[in-house]
Amino acid sequence: MSEETQEKLLLIDGFNLLSRCYFATAYGKEWDQLTRNSQGLFTNGLRAKIQKLLQLVRIHEPTHLAIAWDVKRNETLRKEKFQDYKGTRNELPEPLIQQYETAVTLFDTLGLPQYTIPRYEADDIIGTFAQKWRDEKQGECVIYSNDRDLLQLLCEKTSQLIAAKKGEIKYTVHDFRDEYGIEPSQWIDVKALLGDKSDNIPGVAGVGEKAALPLVQQYGSVEGIYECVDELDVKYKRYFKKLQLGREMAFLSRDLCEIYRDVPGILDLNFDDVRIRVNRSLLKDELSKLEINVRVG
Repeated sequence: MSEETQEKLLLIDGFNLLSRCYFATAYGKEWDQLTRNSQGLFTNGLRAKIQKLLQLVRIHEPTHLAIAWDVKRNETLRKEKFQDYKGTRNELPEPLIQQYETAVTLFDTLGLPQYTIPRYEADDIIGTFAQKWRDEKQGECVIYSNDRDLLQLLCEKTSQLIAAKKGEIKYTVHDFRDEYGIEPSQWIDVKALLGDKSDNIPGVAGVGEKAALPLVQQYGSVEGIYECVDELDVKYKRYFKKLQLGREMAFLSRDLCEIYRDVPGILDLNFDDVRIRVNRSLLKDELSKLEINVRVG
């Protein structure tokens, strides 16, 4: 096996991981019950995140690593296209925001590659990295996130680690095809019909899971469905009017669901910039300053 095929890129959805770690360790607790260090900084979610990051590096042995962060919800391209995008989400708790800021500072000090790009979301940064790796490298790309929107990025080189009750599932393009009977690129067409409550993406009102996937399986895409909308298979008769009324929302939702793969600042970087170079001594010192006790070796 050549050195290039042994290369592996690990992409981390930074806020997805940090928020899961935060809420898992904050469940049922008031803010004053959360772990803080002697400087008064909350560390409950950050400690769990660092522990998970170190474990992922130990298990998967990536040669390259990048952490992608989101910008504020009201500063994204999708918000510019659709004002209600992510409009139903609650405000983030203050201890979580502080731990995000602490994490960014820590990773900067450690020289860990992390990226926040104005107007783009973490998914877009991950999508651009995955596409660039696919185009330029022979090795594997592994995405760590529970966000199923990222399934559209799966290919022979790219898989997704999804947290489960016992560890993680490494979900591949073959798993996706077996489960859904479509290609990953068609995932956005399914989501366009279904919408996404967590992101407040409307979809087509009245078209649920029973119809969305079969429609895409049969007609290939949102465009394919609307090209045949006047002569749809009789089994979709009950959805005919809903699809007609929801045409505009279907195409808008598809646009909102599609991950950008051309994020400026990522497209032109050199992969050597994200090669893992961890100074273990510095890592131990910085964690000690934060009073975070995890296994580093």
